[in-house]
Amino acid sequence: MVIEKICCLGAGYVGGPTCSVIAWKCPDIKVTVCDKSVERINQWNSEKLPIYEPGLDDVVQKCRGRNLFFSTDIAKSIQEADLIFISVNTPTKTIGNGKGRAADLKYIEGAARMIADLATSNKIVVEKSTVPVKAAEIIMKILRANTKPGVEYQILSNPEFLAEGTAIDDLVEAERVLIGGEDTPEGHKAIQELCWVYEHWIPAKNILTTNTWSSELSKLAANAFLAQRISSINSLSAVCEATGADVSEVARAVGRDSRIGPKFLEASIGFGGSCFQKDILNLIYLSECLNLPEVAAYWQQVVNLNDYQKNRFTRKVIESLFNTVSDKKIAILGFSFKKNTGDTRESPAICVSKTLLDEGAKLHIYDPKVETDQIYYELTHPQVTNEPEIVRKNIEIHRSAYSAVTGAHAIVLCTEWDEFKELDFKKIYTDRQYKGAGQSDLTLTCIYCEKLASFLTDNVLQLILYV
Repeated sequence: MVIEKICCLGAGYVGGPTCSVIAWKCPDIKVTVCDKSVERINQWNSEKLPIYEPGLDDVVQKCRGRNLFFSTDIAKSIQEADLIFISVNTPTKTIGNGKGRAADLKYIEGAARMIADLATSNKIVVEKSTVPVKAAEIIMKILRANTKPGVEYQILSNPEFLAEGTAIDDLVEAERVLIGGEDTPEGHKAIQELCWVYEHWIPAKNILTTNTWSSELSKLAANAFLAQRISSINSLSAVCEATGADVSEVARAVGRDSRIGPKFLEASIGFGGSCFQKDILNLIYLSECLNLPEVAAYWQQVVNLNDYQKNRFTRKVIESLFNTVSDKKIAILGFSFKKNTGDTRESPAICVSKTLLDEGAKLHIYDPKVETDQIYYELTHPQVTNEPEIVRKNIEIHRSAYSAVTGAHAIVLCTEWDEFKELDFKKIYTDRQYKGAGQSDLTLTCIYCEKLASFLTDNVLQLILYV
């Protein structure tokens, strides 16, 4: 088989950027990204894409209409494709067995059944979504149990290792591409076909091949290890605050050890995003199912520490404002889970904001890329202590950081957007109107103001400015 046409089921954060880069680097391959959502496909075909990712607009503009297409005609795309990526959502289950930990595979199953119903020729089906170990086996059973005469399938696992905010660079300059398949002649041939696609721009030495199960587990392991590093440095940040040590200095010293390295050693409110917590919970559930309670408990502590860090930070905000934030204006700078993305999934800012709202605070929120409706949605779903209407009355969304902080009692920095490093905090301090504040309060504020500018230069992700 020579791969001439690729179909991707799912036009989200993984499918859209991945297939856009494939189309860019493989101009002779027709790439079609499909989704049931007409609104989402319309956005992909517009000037304003449904996701923000540095460099993505340029790639889409180069390829869209040439060999990159976004369509809701799923049947045609499946029938024409030689290779099909399954890149649908795999959220954590909210009901039933494994609730709160296991991955919900209903969209994976739905995609597999759709392929089985529509395919009329041989297909290589590639599992691109982050899935639990043995998910490829489910896809295989569904496809082969519903195979039409003369149609054969090969199932591969090809997890993504891109990070939001740097996804295009991660795809173009990939440290590794991982492909897993069956240990059969047909499986090896399918692996080589997918390798051929990536070898258009990825050196062969950076393409790793394994069996299917190793590929699936490697994805969960990679995210678990990264999240573990974040929880490790955050645990030390609490020790530093209690002892007078500087966590940034500790991280710099530890990171100089070549066995450890400096990455993911920046103290923060905690990790967020679509993968880290979901994948660790998935790993915990897998360990419990395999009767490995000690392993499950180990990884559970990474999640527990992350929750502790978010709660600890919020307590500090409240304590700094004399243990009450009722009717006080709190400026929230940053709402996405990290800079250079508009993604709010599992963003620590959500936890911080909800807690402050429950305490009666008035929130003034600014984020450069998160849409207003998304912020309102995150703070009123799935459940809040107060009625959604009351929550909305206590929130104001701003179009600039300076607007959000005007007259604020406190500034809470939740996302490390570069523009926040350039804010004139002395001007913010000078412009603030102090009513009834003593000289000691003014001095303390000025000291924190100067420290904040210094810390921001060192990329510390969250601080409070008392004003």
